[in-house]
Parts: sequence; structure tokens; C-alpha cells
Amino acid sequence: MDFKLILGILGNAIAIALFASPLPTFWKIFKKKDTEDYSGIPYVATLMNCLLWVLYGLPLVSKDALLVLTINVAGCAFEISYLILFLLYSPKMERRKVGKILIAVTIVYSILVSLSLIVVPKKTRKMEVGSLCVIFGVGMYVSPLSVMRLVIKTRSVEYMPLLLCICVFLNSTVWTGYGILAKDVFIIIPNALGMLAGVLQLSLHVIYRHAIPLENDIEDEPAKGSRAAGGDIAAQTVYPTVEKDGRPHPSKTTASSTHRSTNVSTPGSGGIV
Repeated sequence: MDFKLILGILGNAIAIALFASPLPTFWKIFKKKDTEDYSGIPYVATLMNCLLWVLYGLPLVSKDALLVLTINVAGCAFEISYLILFLLYSPKMERRKVGKILIAVTIVYSILVSLSLIVVPKKTRKMEVGSLCVIFGVGMYVSPLSVMRLVIKTRSVEYMPLLLCICVFLNSTVWTGYGILAKDVFIIIPNALGMLAGVLQLSLHVIYRHAIPLENDIEDEPAKGSRAAGGDIAAQTVYPTVEKDGRPHPSKTTASSTHRSTNVSTPGSGGIV
């Protein structure tokens, strides 16, 4: 029985589910013709991540990396679709900002592909491209630290959906196993970090699942659609009016957040999704 193949197929299935998780959000954007205050940058970052792994999975760079190639091609298709909708319905300033970043990513990626396939010797391509994938993947794993800090600060896991944390952990675990069987350190490193991040996030769920939330500042919230947010979560600090001495006064009461459809930028995958 080929366990590596089984893990690769399972990893592809879980990764597809993670890629597809923002669909309800973008359906809502399509119906409203408005992106509200969602950020498009996480989708650009995820696209770049997938593009790097597509390059890594090419036969000219790596041998026997078909499953890595296929899932990241699918990931690129998802992210490009999301970005097209985002650019269609986002405000002018946000569209311009995301558009500039997208152009920069396209130029940088084109240069990387040209250098990797033309300049870099074939015997060292895997190491060169794999190192870039690891560096970028590790950088993307820094972002969940902000939401974990926020969970500890507020004693609330409302910013970190449990189902998403479980999926991220499973995805990283499966791809770590795949990397071990394939003896591919470039797959192992980022996904092992994803496993660690998943364990930490699930541990916070266990610690704070029954904790009494503390009042938090809205400025500390992760941006909508960000990897740090762990999903698409809209949290608000509401100050209802209270009568005092016959005059209205704001009373600082933090309302519970409104959970929207999961909007992941494929967190915890180490770029193998």
C-alpha cells in the first residue's frame, strides 16, 4: 500500500476544503456588490504562496511532486477567482492598493521563474526554489501569533474558529507525514510549523473555552479575511446609550462578535495547499 499517495490525496482533499472556505463570503460580496472592509492582501499572499509551490512541483524542478503541483494549481485558481471578484467590487483606493501589490507579485514571480528555469543549474533548482518556499511559508506562519496574543489578552477564542483550527492542524499533519515519506525537508519544515501552530491554537481553545471574556479594544482585532484572524470574523465594540441624570451617556459594553462565513487564506498549510 502506497501510504505517501494516500496522504497526498487526503492532503489534497483537505486543502481543497480550506481553499473553498471563503466561497460564502465572496458569494455575499457578489450579491452586495461591495467588499465592505474586507482585505484583499491575504489572497494575494496566498496566491504568491501557491505560485511558489507550483514552481517547486514542476518536473523541471522536482521529481515526483505531482500532488504538490496539482493542489497548488487548484489553489491558484481559487485565489485568482477571489481576487477578480475583490477587484470588481472593492472601493477605488483598496482596488488600487491590491492591484499594485498584485502587479509587484506578478513581476517578482516572473523573475523567479526565469532565474530558476534558465539561470539556476538543474541539480540545484530544487534546493533554491524549496528554500524560497520555506522562507515564505515560515513568514506566513508568523501572522497567527497576533490572533493567539489577542485570544490570551481577551480570554476569548471568538477570533479563532475551532473548526478552522482543526482543519488547519489536520492539513499540516497530513502534509508533514507526506513530506516524511517523500523525504522532502522543504515540505516537512513549513508543515511541521503548521502542526505546532495548530496545537497551540487548539490548546488555547481548551484553556479559554469557558473563560469570561475581557473587554477588548477594537483596534486590536485582526483584519477581515486575514490569516491572523483565522477566518472571516467581524467583531465590534458597541457602546449602548444609557440614561444618566436625564442625559444619554455611552456605556462601554463589548458586544460579542458576529461570526461570518469562514474566510481563510489557507492558513497552517505551509504552502502545500
